Parts: sequence; structure tokens; C-alpha cells
Amino acid sequence: MTFNRYRFFGYGARAALRNALALVFVLWPLVGWAEDDMPDKTVIAFGDSLTQGFGLPEAQGFVPQLQAWLADQGQPVRVVNAGVSGDTTAGGAARIAWTLAEPADLVIVALGGNDVLRGLDPGQARANLTMILQTLQGAGVPAMLVGMRAPGNFGADYQAQFDAIYPDLAAQFDVPLYPFFLAALEGDAPTDILAYLQPDGLHPTGDGVARIVADMGPVVQAALAD
Repeated sequence: MTFNRYRFFGYGARAALRNALALVFVLWPLVGWAEDDMPDKTVIAFGDSLTQGFGLPEAQGFVPQLQAWLADQGQPVRVVNAGVSGDTTAGGAARIAWTLAEPADLVIVALGGNDVLRGLDPGQARANLTMILQTLQGAGVPAMLVGMRAPGNFGADYQAQFDAIYPDLAAQFDVPLYPFFLAALEGDAPTDILAYLQPDGLHPTGDGVARIVADMGPVVQAALAD
């Protein structure tokens, strides 16, 4: 099943504000690392509810699972949760500069899902993501782009315009691209993905996140190495 089969819905301003305030605290330095195991690199996961870990216990979210996966590969990396539920590419463009107050060796940019939920202009989404990548480039911070797919119900032209954004920008800015956040959950049958989604039909379960991390993790490792 592809992204355009799912039921989309937005989030209220109060929820977005709550998550934005929570973001201030998760950007504080993490504690609990053993002295001989302190990470020498920091990754900021910059996105929306898929990044934040919506509907999951904290340990099962994308950020903790990615950090644990990297550690299991012998690469202790601190991964910072800069995901805000309901955020659009415009919201990301508005907060990228102050997010960079947190020093980082890589920023994973995973935005666009809420733009297509609302049928927002693909041209504006492209402009917003361009601004984010330009800001990272100007700050000398490496980026990795995670793609999103548009729903088919907005028409083939909208879908083609939106889906082209990510490979175009990855080529323009010469950054690594993971084509679609939920790609690892898709199977041979359209219904295969449902086993790894929460009842809302959009957000992955903890097991789903584990599959995503295992598939995306090598791309993150390569981006850190570069």
C-alpha cells in the first residue's frame, strides 16, 4: 500500500504548540552515557510526527530506535529529537535557524507529510525545503533528505509535482536521499503495510519503526561518514 491509500488528518494549534515546547527540552544535552561510550557525533532528526514518535512509548520512537541501532553498529551517536507533530515544511523553515543552536554533524530533514495532508502547494513546499537546505548549507551542517509521497486524490499533476521535489533537491544540494519515510513497510501486497501501522493508518508501530530504522540506518551511517 502506498501513501495515497491512507486517511490523512491534521493537528490543532494547541497540540503543535505543546510539541514545540517539548522540543526545547529535548534539544538540551542528553545524560546517562557511560564516560567511555560518549558519542562523538550528534544527529538532529528534523521532522514532524513520524520523527517525533507520535502514538508510541518514548523508547519505541524513531529517534531512540535510530540511536540504539547506530550504537549496535558500533557507532555511538547522539540523536536529537527535533520532530514536531503537525509541522509542515513552512513550520520547518521557520524553526530551522534556531534549531541549529544545537551543534550537529548531520541533520535529517523529514518534512512534507502534513503539506500533502492539507493539499498545500507543491511549489511552496519545494521553496520551504530549499530554504531549509540552504540554511544548513550556509551553516556548514551536512544534511540528509527523507522523501514523502503525495496522495493520489489531489490528481496526477499534483502528485508528480510533489514527488519530484525530493530527488530534485537531493541532486541540487548534493545530499543523501532516503526516498520515502515508510518505504520499509511496503510489501508485495497492498495490505502488507497495515501490520506495521497504528490504527490511524498513518503512523508506524514500534515494530514498524524498527523496520524503518534498519532500512534507513545505513543511509544515515553513510551520510555521517561523508
